[in-house]
Amino acid sequence: MSKSHDIVIIGGGHNGLVCAAYLAKAGRKVLVLEAGSQAGGLGATREFAPGFRASVADTLPQLGRQLVTELELERHGFSLAAESLPTVALSATAAHITIGPGGLAGASAADTASYQSYLQLMQKFARAIKPFWHKRPPVLGSGGLKDAATLGQFGWNLRTLGKTDMRELMRMIALPARDLMDEFFDSPELKAALSWDANIGSKLAPRSPNNAVLALLYRMSGDLSSGLPLPRGGTGGLTDALAAAARSHGAELRMDSPVGSVTVAQGRVTGVELASGETIAADHVVSNADPKTSFFKLLGARHLDVQFTHRIDRLRTDGYVAKLHLALKRLPDFTGLEKPEGRLLLAPGMDFIENAFDAAKYGGYARELPMAVLLPTLYDDSLAPPGQHVLSAQVQYAPYAVKGGWGAHRDAFLENVMTSLERYAPDIRDCVVASELLTPADLEQQFNVTGGHWHHAEFALDNWWMNRPTYGASQYCTPVPGFYLCGAGAHPGGGIMGAAGRNAARAILEVN
Repeated sequence: MSKSHDIVIIGGGHNGLVCAAYLAKAGRKVLVLEAGSQAGGLGATREFAPGFRASVADTLPQLGRQLVTELELERHGFSLAAESLPTVALSATAAHITIGPGGLAGASAADTASYQSYLQLMQKFARAIKPFWHKRPPVLGSGGLKDAATLGQFGWNLRTLGKTDMRELMRMIALPARDLMDEFFDSPELKAALSWDANIGSKLAPRSPNNAVLALLYRMSGDLSSGLPLPRGGTGGLTDALAAAARSHGAELRMDSPVGSVTVAQGRVTGVELASGETIAADHVVSNADPKTSFFKLLGARHLDVQFTHRIDRLRTDGYVAKLHLALKRLPDFTGLEKPEGRLLLAPGMDFIENAFDAAKYGGYARELPMAVLLPTLYDDSLAPPGQHVLSAQVQYAPYAVKGGWGAHRDAFLENVMTSLERYAPDIRDCVVASELLTPADLEQQFNVTGGHWHHAEFALDNWWMNRPTYGASQYCTPVPGFYLCGAGAHPGGGIMGAAGRNAARAILEVN
């Protein structure tokens, strides 16, 4: 087993590519091994029907300008098709409310005034926490001066909010989304739309405590624009640029190269063995896979103590969101909209979302399903043949472990989705020429993500910052020397952000 690389990265998702680019830029010899035929993971843009392309992820609210600049991504082809998409809370009576960078349109005077107060408060909280998404989490007690400085800066940022706002953040941080929205707004559609980003991607609903405000602040951490940035070419436009940036600094990317195991000798990582039997030596191995895959399937529990493996095993990793892609021969007519622009929220109220969640948490699914719908071809015609369109929808709630298995329920679930869409776009079925439904089980199978969970593990207060994914592996290093994490299961979490990959690269470079 000859050594030709300093570092092997397992998984070519966006965090793995970010980590590779920064490490290669620092002069390390880096090899990225991707199991699939293209890099990008959940961010890759794929053809789901002849001539029609889409990605599982859609927009980039968490991506920062600093990463784009440092890796010169625009030079490598990254650009935006739309800088700031509005969110439209659809109403069954066509009294839609638009949430945009300039405020609300179509809302009552009281809700419009409350929204300004709500937004100013949330933006203030987001600014205070934002620097810490991009830092290695500290370790309590046993950490060094750098960890103490991070904790001190965190405390100072909260203190400078002022006594009133600091107390308000402490009060609000664990509120359910329903309580938060009820405090500020009257419109059921507006409350449902604003609560969407508090729970999407997790096993949570508006009444669930533990992370609503934290998740909202996390999704407000990007600064590419003041709204929802839409990348050209789907999110694959970003991941392709990341791959090009990594290669430009000398990193090697190998597709169709699934890793079977991480090799260990005398208590330290020595490289990897591919599923084909090929062995590759390296001083360090970085996993972009989820924590359960990383520690149980790749490394092996025999190299870890039992308490650590129990903590990893208890991570909540069941996904609850399905992704729908429709190939459309023409633009559907959404009632009350001249054009279906922006992100369309199909949820008449928080009770509607809660009822769908109640059905899912017992292994079923609702007849009427809440969803967020986007037609990216309104902004980027490269994703479909001329004059045709793509509809991309996040659908809640689709349990990973549906009773009877998805093979028995796929058609019925898709029918419920289409029926739910028809409430707002009556002619939608006449427009469809092909469809793709990706359940959490499909996401697990196609993208090697345990449970099909976008965040690789629940994004919640008990699994956040210095406890993500768990203590003993919260600073990107792990109990086995030479083995690191850089994926969404590490701090700060999921979403197309790249912070976990960048933070992991910096942590590796600090000690190597």
